Amino acid sequence: MEDFKEKEKNVSSVQWFPGHMTRTRRQMEKSLKLVDAVAEIVDARIPISSRNPVLDKIIQGKPRVVLLNKSDMADPAQTTAWISYFRAAGISAIAVDCRSGKGLNGFIPLVREVLKDRIAAWTAKGMVGRPIRVMVVGVPNVGKSSLINRLCRGGKAEVADRPGVTRQNRWFTIGKGFELLDTPGVLWPKFEDPIVGERLAFTGAVKDEVVDTEHLAARLLEELVRRYPAEVKNRYKLSDQDIFQQPGYVILETIGKKRGMLMAGGVVDTLRASVMLLDEFRSAVIGRITLEIPEE
Repeated sequence: MEDFKEKEKNVSSVQWFPGHMTRTRRQMEKSLKLVDAVAEIVDARIPISSRNPVLDKIIQGKPRVVLLNKSDMADPAQTTAWISYFRAAGISAIAVDCRSGKGLNGFIPLVREVLKDRIAAWTAKGMVGRPIRVMVVGVPNVGKSSLINRLCRGGKAEVADRPGVTRQNRWFTIGKGFELLDTPGVLWPKFEDPIVGERLAFTGAVKDEVVDTEHLAARLLEELVRRYPAEVKNRYKLSDQDIFQQPGYVILETIGKKRGMLMAGGVVDTLRASVMLLDEFRSAVIGRITLEIPEE
């Protein structure tokens, strides 16, 4: 327990900006003039924290659509609220699940709707059949390659459940007159708000190797108890006394003990419990959870 308290005091905010991220930004700026619109993929569980503010500066006035990916893992009511939030801000948005393909049939019609004036202008100039080119952007591990694979109907973009897989810009034809430009995931130089870095780490957008797993799990538990106490109690067979007004590291030890994750001398293996908790959150085993709501 003392170890956890020291981690609470000493943990630094998550910072991760590998060199290839800088190169990616430059590539993106050069490629922007080649596309007609931008498809920004965000994580439906953290729709604001998974939006890179650097992208706003890069994209500037380019038409944009937002895809709330991993919506199958997010709270459905909150996903609906987020779609309304983006539309109120003048940004077209839809909920999708790029792995299963749910919702993706609305992607191309949404892009065509956003570009309808431009398409009409092309037609008036006799440019019938001109391909629509869309750049796909987002933070690491948010689902860009899964989106392209689904739309291409085949494994054409490398996919892995870890950040940093796509390393260079690549073009894909996804149908007659429609092309996608895949880009590597881009994080930003510094998270001004440590909560943003923390939430990205919760979902796996930041490599686990650069964060303290036990501290991260303890903080996630505090967030889950605050927002979805019933789901936490049901999944881990906890009582109100086990979770309410308890620090995350205490709840983590209780869960580890109940799961029989003990080491020599009956000490709880909190690292093992932490890995289990993060895996179950990221795979929606605990429940369909959203950690950010528009009202906040």
